[in-house]
Amino acid sequence: MLLFSRTLTREHICFQSESSISAGLFGELFRSVFHVELSCRENVRRNDMILYCYDITDTELIGQVFVKYHFDEIQRKLDSEIIATNSLGVFTAGVFLACGSVNDPAKEYHLEFSAPIAELADDLVMLLGDIGVNAGKVVRRGQYIVYIKDSESIEDTLTFIGAQQCTLELMNVKIYKDVRNKANRIRNCDAANIDKVLNAAIKQRNDIKFIASVIGLDSLSDELREVAELRLENSDMSLQEIGDSLTVPISRSGVNHRFKKLSKIAEELRSGGAKNEK
Repeated sequence: MLLFSRTLTREHICFQSESSISAGLFGELFRSVFHVELSCRENVRRNDMILYCYDITDTELIGQVFVKYHFDEIQRKLDSEIIATNSLGVFTAGVFLACGSVNDPAKEYHLEFSAPIAELADDLVMLLGDIGVNAGKVVRRGQYIVYIKDSESIEDTLTFIGAQQCTLELMNVKIYKDVRNKANRIRNCDAANIDKVLNAAIKQRNDIKFIASVIGLDSLSDELREVAELRLENSDMSLQEIGDSLTVPISRSGVNHRFKKLSKIAEELRSGGAKNEK
């Protein structure tokens, strides 16, 4: 948390967080390690967001911090020895508490770290790569952002830093969104099929009415006349229902074949043909 704090020099250490929980934890950990009670100031931003800040200006205390954690006066970088003697997962959790955030998965999958300098951002990308997470990097308003957008990589990162409950919540959101998307696809497909059936029925009725007005339905064969009359009387019947309602029931494809014959007769009549197919 100190390494990824906003300011880390021999003269000034400044840790900032928009999270009261992260800020409180930083104060507790510092008191536990260095036996010093730090004061936290609250800075209210224009958007009413509260920024919790710890400022350390005691050079002697800062010297103790630099010695304990092997901080470099010139360049901030990850100390592999410190990480190796502790826990990579716990260290990464500290980085997240210091400068990390995760979006509401119901809106988008996005986890990011806001590193204060480019070198730390690069080190963090490599660290995440060591646990199999592919992270990107971008500069935003002077901050070096390390981001993860793949939902599975976000799940792996959250699990790695010990936030298993958050991982479960994200997975639940994914399941809900997947089920909702499938339901929407089914609904859209059903709606499209209904429209297709209705449009086909309307065309069939129009063809039948045209045939009736020109040559009369009695001019048709018994088989064609029966399906024609059923369609006129039942505009919402499916092909299968029509087939089941015939004097001699036939399959859906058989009904469709008869309607194609009726359509052909109507087309010939519209084109002025005198031929009548029974």
